[in-house]
Amino acid sequence: MAYLRKEKETVEIDYPMEKVWEAIPKVLQILGWAVKEIQSETYQVKARTNSNFMAYASVLVINVLPADEKTVRVVVAAETPVTTITSLLYFGRVQERINRFLEQLERTLSH
Repeated sequence: MAYLRKEKETVEIDYPMEKVWEAIPKVLQILGWAVKEIQSETYQVKARTNSNFMAYASVLVINVLPADEKTVRVVVAAETPVTTITSLLYFGRVQERINRFLEQLERTLSH
């Protein structure tokens, strides 16, 4: 039986909205993840991580929301298909992918 393992993380970043929005495709490219859809009007990006014989790909939905003039809220929701057998192997993998994205976003913004 297969099901989706879902995780969500929200962070506030002290950068202008446009700078964060412009950095997201760069971050996905650095990580080697595919951009599936960009909604510029709503500041939403859908991306897909890589898969291999040991790991299913995760789908990430990234939303950038204004918190105030100098701060934005980045919400990253991710889901990965797992089976009853693979769920133990993939435990924590969805959160790890969210964390990798957020860490790379911070590195990209600080340079």
